[in-house]
Amino acid sequence: MNFLSKVLRGIAFVPAVVQGIEGLFGSRTGAEKKEAALSFVGAALSLTESIANRDVVDEGKFREGLGKIIDGTVQCLNSSAWAKAK
Repeated sequence: MNFLSKVLRGIAFVPAVVQGIEGLFGSRTGAEKKEAALSFVGAALSLTESIANRDVVDEGKFREGLGKIIDGTVQCLNSSAWAKAK
Protein backbone atom coordinates (compact mmCIF):
# COMPACT_ATOMS: atom_id res chain seq x y z
CA MET A 1 0.00 0.00 0.00
CA ASN A 2 1.45 3.37 -0.90
CA PHE A 3 2.17 5.86 1.86
CA LEU A 4 -0.50 8.43 0.91
CA SER A 5 -3.19 5.76 1.00
CA LYS A 6 -1.97 4.64 4.43
CA VAL A 7 -2.02 8.22 5.79
CA LEU A 8 -5.54 8.85 4.49
CA ARG A 9 -6.76 5.63 6.11
CA GLY A 10 -5.12 6.67 9.37
CA ILE A 11 -6.72 10.10 9.29
CA ALA A 12 -10.13 8.55 8.71
CA PHE A 13 -10.26 7.10 12.20
CA VAL A 14 -8.83 10.11 14.10
CA PRO A 15 -12.30 11.10 15.43
CA ALA A 16 -12.77 7.62 16.92
CA VAL A 17 -9.29 7.74 18.46
CA VAL A 18 -9.95 11.19 19.94
CA GLN A 19 -13.24 10.05 21.48
CA GLY A 20 -11.63 6.89 22.83
CA ILE A 21 -8.77 8.86 24.37
CA GLU A 22 -11.27 11.23 25.97
CA GLY A 23 -13.07 8.27 27.50
CA LEU A 24 -9.86 6.70 28.78
CA PHE A 25 -7.98 9.82 29.84
CA GLY A 26 -10.79 12.33 30.44
CA SER A 27 -9.26 13.64 33.66
CA ARG A 28 -5.81 14.22 32.12
CA THR A 29 -4.60 17.44 30.54
CA GLY A 30 -5.24 18.25 26.91
CA ALA A 31 -1.53 17.89 26.14
CA GLU A 32 -1.45 14.40 27.66
CA LYS A 33 -4.53 13.36 25.71
CA LYS A 34 -3.05 14.77 22.49
CA GLU A 35 0.19 12.85 23.05
CA ALA A 36 -1.80 9.65 23.61
CA ALA A 37 -3.77 10.27 20.41
CA LEU A 38 -0.53 10.91 18.50
CA SER A 39 0.85 7.62 19.79
CA PHE A 40 -2.25 5.69 18.76
CA VAL A 41 -2.41 7.25 15.30
CA GLY A 42 1.35 6.88 14.82
CA ALA A 43 1.13 3.20 15.69
CA ALA A 44 -1.82 2.71 13.37
CA LEU A 45 0.11 4.29 10.53
CA SER A 46 3.13 2.12 11.33
CA LEU A 47 5.10 5.34 11.63
CA THR A 48 8.29 3.54 12.68
CA GLU A 49 8.14 1.40 9.55
CA SER A 50 7.42 4.44 7.39
CA ILE A 51 10.44 6.26 8.81
CA ALA A 52 12.65 3.21 8.20
CA ASN A 53 11.39 2.99 4.60
CA ARG A 54 12.07 6.71 4.16
CA ASP A 55 8.43 7.50 3.43
CA VAL A 56 8.68 10.02 6.28
CA VAL A 57 11.91 12.00 6.11
CA ASP A 58 11.13 14.53 8.86
CA GLU A 59 9.41 12.83 11.78
CA GLY A 60 9.04 16.10 13.71
CA LYS A 61 7.11 17.82 10.95
CA PHE A 62 5.02 14.70 10.37
CA ARG A 63 4.04 14.52 14.07
CA GLU A 64 3.32 18.27 14.01
CA GLY A 65 0.98 17.73 11.07
CA LEU A 66 -0.77 14.86 12.85
CA GLY A 67 -1.09 17.11 15.90
CA LYS A 68 -2.86 19.74 13.80
CA ILE A 69 -5.27 17.10 12.49
CA ILE A 70 -5.99 15.97 16.04
CA ASP A 71 -6.43 19.59 17.23
CA GLY A 72 -8.88 20.25 14.38
CA THR A 73 -10.81 17.09 15.15
CA VAL A 74 -11.07 18.06 18.83
CA GLN A 75 -12.26 21.54 17.84
CA CYS A 76 -14.93 20.11 15.53
CA LEU A 77 -16.11 17.60 18.13
CA ASN A 78 -16.18 20.23 20.89
CA SER A 79 -18.32 22.52 18.73
CA SER A 80 -20.79 19.80 17.76
CA ALA A 81 -23.70 18.05 19.35
CA TRP A 82 -21.21 15.39 20.52
CA ALA A 83 -19.72 17.81 23.03
CA LYS A 84 -20.74 17.50 26.66
CA ALA A 85 -23.18 20.12 27.91
CA LYS A 86 -21.43 22.50 30.30
